Amino acid sequence: MKDAAPQTIYLRDYAPFDYVVDSVQLTFKLTPTATRVTSRIAFRPNPATTTRDFFLHGEQLRLIGARIDGKSIDPEITSTGLRCDVPDAPFVFEAEVEISPDTNTALEGLYMSGGMYCTQCEAEGFRKITFYPDRPDVMGVFTVRIESDLPVLLSNGNPVTSGDGWAEWHDPWPKPAYLFALVAGDLVNQPDTFTTMSGRDVDLNIWVRPGDEGKCAFGMKALKKSMKWDEDVYGREYDLDVFNIVAVDDFNMGAMENKGLNIFNSSAVLASPETSTDANFERIEAIIAHEYFHNWTGNRITCRDWFQLCLKEGLTVFRDQQFTGDMRGQAVKRINDAVVLRAHQFREDNGPLAHPVRPTSFVEINNFYTVTIYEKGAEIIGMLRRLVGPDAYEKALDLYFTRHDGDAATIEDWLKVFEDATGRDLTQFAKWYSQAGTPRVAVSEEYTDGTYTLTLRQHTPPTPGQDHKDALVIPVAVGLLNENGDEVVPTQLLELTQAEQSFTFGGLASRPIPSILRDLSAPVILEHEQTSARRAFLLAHDTDPFNKWDAGRTLAQDVLVAMVRDGATPDAAYLDGLAAVLRDDGLDPAFRALVLALPSEDDTAQALVDAGDTPDPSAIYDAHETLKLHIAQHLQDLLPRVYADMTVTAPYHPDADQAGKRTLGNGVLALLARIDGGRQAAAQYTAADNMTQQLAALATLLKAGKGAAELAKFEREWQDDRLVMDKWFGLQVSCAAPDAAVQTAQKLTDHPAFTMKNPNRFRAVFGALAGNAAGFHHPSGAGYALLADWLIKLDALNPQTTARMTAAFSTWRRYDAERQAMMRAALQRIADTPDLSRDTTEMVSRILD
Repeated sequence: MKDAAPQTIYLRDYAPFDYVVDSVQLTFKLTPTATRVTSRIAFRPNPATTTRDFFLHGEQLRLIGARIDGKSIDPEITSTGLRCDVPDAPFVFEAEVEISPDTNTALEGLYMSGGMYCTQCEAEGFRKITFYPDRPDVMGVFTVRIESDLPVLLSNGNPVTSGDGWAEWHDPWPKPAYLFALVAGDLVNQPDTFTTMSGRDVDLNIWVRPGDEGKCAFGMKALKKSMKWDEDVYGREYDLDVFNIVAVDDFNMGAMENKGLNIFNSSAVLASPETSTDANFERIEAIIAHEYFHNWTGNRITCRDWFQLCLKEGLTVFRDQQFTGDMRGQAVKRINDAVVLRAHQFREDNGPLAHPVRPTSFVEINNFYTVTIYEKGAEIIGMLRRLVGPDAYEKALDLYFTRHDGDAATIEDWLKVFEDATGRDLTQFAKWYSQAGTPRVAVSEEYTDGTYTLTLRQHTPPTPGQDHKDALVIPVAVGLLNENGDEVVPTQLLELTQAEQSFTFGGLASRPIPSILRDLSAPVILEHEQTSARRAFLLAHDTDPFNKWDAGRTLAQDVLVAMVRDGATPDAAYLDGLAAVLRDDGLDPAFRALVLALPSEDDTAQALVDAGDTPDPSAIYDAHETLKLHIAQHLQDLLPRVYADMTVTAPYHPDADQAGKRTLGNGVLALLARIDGGRQAAAQYTAADNMTQQLAALATLLKAGKGAAELAKFEREWQDDRLVMDKWFGLQVSCAAPDAAVQTAQKLTDHPAFTMKNPNRFRAVFGALAGNAAGFHHPSGAGYALLADWLIKLDALNPQTTARMTAAFSTWRRYDAERQAMMRAALQRIADTPDLSRDTTEMVSRILD
């Protein structure tokens, strides 16, 4: 068998497959180490191509036999697939292969998780199941037969028939291979039904291991809400007779939208008040919505090639953000999305892993399931909706669904729909898809005789492979306030299309105070020099919730930077502003909690870099700790009252109202611990009747250097619940002091319940270590060495998870020479590992280069 070196794939080289797939019939005879897969695929020459190269992808397959139109053939087999001569007319290709699900630790293709067979085929996992043109633009109708002694046998589409030890499924909707799914196991279901807007009844099931039945009710409610919302807001009706969700413990991602058979990481679907936090419930609701919404934006309309991944993911993320905003409050949702965008996507855009929302090349597509594709992709959809307006957006989406139903579409197809629906030229706007980096928008102001002039200048710093940047279309939402806090000019949407533009506002009685980039109207960094007094004024008076919060966040960041650089004491304007927000009972508790929270230590490090400094993680940690103490002392008379007011006495419910109160109450609890020694936290832990309160109290105690008894009790209570134990593992590392973080992580890897084969458990420990900034970046370099050690071990088992976790090193160039040298050495040690996977090789090379 010939081995092929990893090759770079380029968007410019796209060509359609030379053959069309009319139908696919698959038979699975399941056994753990010798599953037989028989395929019968009807092909015909593609009239849109002139070449005739019949190549089917296939990896780690043992070919038993192959036939064309019933005649045996001897195809050429390589490490990447199969090639043979075929008729220049319709024909049937048949193959029988053998695979070993039990030894498939990469969790791609068909694998086993705790005795259950399951699949993960996006992006290129189907080629590990059988020989097939494994690309998203090849779509076929699948019929599947599963043979096994396991009681539950599931696949895509609708059930056809079943018997003792077998079941058949048929999916009438053509789909690419990445949407194929199969599950077989000893499972129980939480059933329900949903009646669509046309009156069709759909059977719904959430399938889980015995013992998890009590954790399905919330997920089922979320699914039904999603189905109703998609009908009401987008006019999209479900199109099969059954919708199945399966919870799987071993899963590399959150969930997968396979047509009619969604497969979920257990952490993204199983929930109960006793075992799940408010954040878990909200995440589950959002992920279930996201995967369901893919039925139209991803499945019925898929992407032509993987370079168009943002088309399905960006649009679907935007849709799930709209849904969560409708369910839980748009203002708080927008702020939470901005926190993620700035902390992760801006960081990616500012480092060696920067890439356009539509990349132009890749070696391993799994490495491009990124916050740029998802979150920035969603921001582009949001900007487009702002620019054309909600009504035109709705009109364009209706046209998109009508025109491209059943298609494998492109970004050009998407933008053309908006041009046709609105008459607007989107040539310049399209640059958002091809240009990497986070734009900066600099602000200058002038006021003369009742006329206020706002000048905006845009520039985007160079990114890897892109030195020159063009001007983008940037929607900038602006409102003007007077000195009393009254809004004298309501929100207007300005379109910044040139490198520099000025906008004037006349008829003003006095110099206004601008509120710029309201609702974060574009994913840009605003460069606007303002005094602490001006920011405090906006925190107190801005009528836009996002900018009100952002004024407080920027004040906090300015305070932290000054403390790190000069040892300054916290600005009184910031502390007084916090007090005013905290005591304002008219504000949403969830919003007040967001204002009370500090920027992350990583955010402060980037702020120092932007200010021209080299960040010291230890000094940043000390500044954060000092500021938290100052806040607690400044608010000490107010904190007990707010904590009491936020106590929820009603039975637990994960709705926005209760969750907001608990979030604020637990934020206050963390501050109280700095002045009461953890007394209130210990009392909360003892009294807690739900995981949100229990875990928050435990985290507060651990951060205060206490909680050993509670930690041991927590383990005894929850040692048999795998998802709660993930929390137990992660909490210890994330709450550890910098000098103890690495030692804590190392010790936990010796715990009997630790296994690197389970992505959730591995991420619980090492994701927490990477997130403990001062611990990971300890001057000893022990954090870098430990993570590198474990990534080298994991790569041989699970390249996908390994590659994604190398991103912990992506900011190595921002630090001092000693830390840079140690991080580079750790990366080089990973790169020099014999037989390193293609996934990890690409990521490490990009980070180093």
